[in-house]
Amino acid sequence: MLFIKHLMQSALMALLVAASTTVLAEETRVTVRQFDPATGTWIRKERNLAFKTPWSDSAIKPEVVPFAEKLPAGTIVIDTGARRLFHLRGDGTATRYGIGVGREGFAWRGREHVSRKAEWPDWRPPAEMIRREAADGRILPAVMEGGPENPMGARALYLGSTLFRIHGTNQPWTIGKAVSSGCIRMTNDDVVALYNQVKIGTLVVVR
Repeated sequence: MLFIKHLMQSALMALLVAASTTVLAEETRVTVRQFDPATGTWIRKERNLAFKTPWSDSAIKPEVVPFAEKLPAGTIVIDTGARRLFHLRGDGTATRYGIGVGREGFAWRGREHVSRKAEWPDWRPPAEMIRREAADGRILPAVMEGGPENPMGARALYLGSTLFRIHGTNQPWTIGKAVSSGCIRMTNDDVVALYNQVKIGTLVVVR
């Protein structure tokens, strides 16, 4: 009797695991928003997104730290050398996040403003990147639809008219390293938190 009971429990567990695997493999249709600067409106798009989203897996956790520099509340300051992003709170403190930055030869400095925001953004590699990767034997798509497998991650903040962005990543273990082609990457959890607080026109200072 004990043996039969054990077999039944094992069978039930196998069914539960199979059901769980099925759910994880399923996709759900969600509505995402992208801001269109040409019309000043939000565009809604429907996407099929898998449940198995890669979220935070970084040892660098957000924390509130002193920040005495006189800049407007809400300003984003990016310290590429320290590989940290500071979101100013307006009270002499800032929320500090770990980031990934441009590798050697791709780092940049300057001031820009957030010109666009997107949820689960598409990835459109610049022609120069496509050529560069092709020379190394890696073929990039002309466009990749947003989703968990997309290297742009869950959210993106576009910087002025440049090709640079602050965006999420499906490689959270790269946070704290110089690995990108110039964009600033954050874990998906962190970029969602930042995205929800940042407005179009926010000043971004990159050092």
